[in-house]
Amino acid sequence: MNFKTILLIGIGGGIGSVARFLCYRYIQSIHTTAFPWGTFLVNITGCLLIGVFYAVSERGNVLTPEWRLFLTTGFCGGFTTFSAFAYENISLLKAGDFMHFSLYTVGSVVLGLAATYLGIAMVKLI
Repeated sequence: MNFKTILLIGIGGGIGSVARFLCYRYIQSIHTTAFPWGTFLVNITGCLLIGVFYAVSERGNVLTPEWRLFLTTGFCGGFTTFSAFAYENISLLKAGDFMHFSLYTVGSVVLGLAATYLGIAMVKLI
């Protein structure tokens, strides 16, 4: 991997992060319920986008490898990491690897929530 590729991913991630923030703020300003509509819709949109980008890149010469990394790892990675999680799970399902799909899905959700709780608890102890 060269510096140009790393730079493209970094720029894409920065753009994706700013886009996530702006979308989240806009959506939350419209929906004033307790449900986290901003995060929910950003995550679902990110999943749709990473699916489109991967499908387009698999069609042939539509996206260069650099543009694919910029859009998927960079932009979608900055926009939401949930999109990568969803794509990796789809890949496991397509490969028929149901055991790893189950472990990854349940483990990510349960351990992610547990780690978040632990992080909060650790800071409260300080």
